[in-house]
Amino acid sequence: MQGMTTGSPSPGGGPGGIRRTARILATLTVVALAAGSGTGYSSAQDAHGAKDARGAKGAQGTVKRTDGAQHPGKGGTGEAREGTSPFTGLPADPAPVLAVKIDNHKDARPHTAVEDADITVVEKVEGGLSRLLGIYSSKLPDSLGPVRSARAYNVEQLRMFDRPALSYSGARAGVEDLIEKSPLHARSHDKYPEPYFRGGDNEAPHNLYVHPDELLETAPEASESADIGFRFADDAPEGGEPTKERSVDYGSAETTFNWSEKEDRWLTSFDGAPATGTGGARLGGKTVIVQKVEMPPDDGGTPYEKTVGSGDATVLRDGKAYETKWERPTAESGTSFTLPTGERMPFDRGNVWLVYEEA
Repeated sequence: MQGMTTGSPSPGGGPGGIRRTARILATLTVVALAAGSGTGYSSAQDAHGAKDARGAKGAQGTVKRTDGAQHPGKGGTGEAREGTSPFTGLPADPAPVLAVKIDNHKDARPHTAVEDADITVVEKVEGGLSRLLGIYSSKLPDSLGPVRSARAYNVEQLRMFDRPALSYSGARAGVEDLIEKSPLHARSHDKYPEPYFRGGDNEAPHNLYVHPDELLETAPEASESADIGFRFADDAPEGGEPTKERSVDYGSAETTFNWSEKEDRWLTSFDGAPATGTGGARLGGKTVIVQKVEMPPDDGGTPYEKTVGSGDATVLRDGKAYETKWERPTAESGTSFTLPTGERMPFDRGNVWLVYEEA
């Protein structure tokens, strides 16, 4: 069926096989209904119906989750406690880490299941545009995307998560070789098409989505969530500058965060428009990090975000901006964010947004 990729049931009829079987049956039902009505069934309509069956973008735009609700925990700013996500500070057992390159072109919006990411990274790419990197571990949506291509700096960037799985559509030859030779568990659409499918209302190339559970089944040795340098606390530290808005402009793309007292979080906007998911919910995070990094062009002309080293960073939480210093000695180490007092900057518990800004 054009525009649709489905996997076969796993041996022994395990959970992955059951899910895939249900998806295939749902897709066949949609096809049968379309055939019976005598109407045409284009590839775009085909994939959209499949997304409805999967729950990623149904009639109400809902996203199916595989876990329960998350609730804030209590505690100080030390090492992540057992049963607490080192990425959000919320209750979560250690689980495999999946990094997904997500399209952020205006024609790729709204996004599916970005709100489920533990960490959402905003990156600058060629032409002054932006792209997202979603880090998923605490919970996995049924589907997410749209998925786009990787860049050379993602290898160095993602080593702080040890050896996560990386979902991406593909990459230019030199970058693909770099990724394939890296310790990352690279799972591109080009080489592992089964977990991916075309869908939604957007035109290609802005309509590639992935089933994260199926992709992780191909990477059983992907590393689990562990300390990457983030620290969390229920209360904000002393000081901070009251702040209502903070923007990062890449030239052809702008990301803005506005503090919402009512929602107790920072609401995200892209290019002046509120950022929403396919269900209409506003995107945003409890903590926003604006990390200043060098961005020299690589041999393909893409800004190379240098995330190993040190520099300045502004951390937004609880309606205030805190000036900090970031430090990451090696690619394998985490990133620390330190206040002028020498103490580690505690983040609020919940989703974290990290935006790279040119130093």
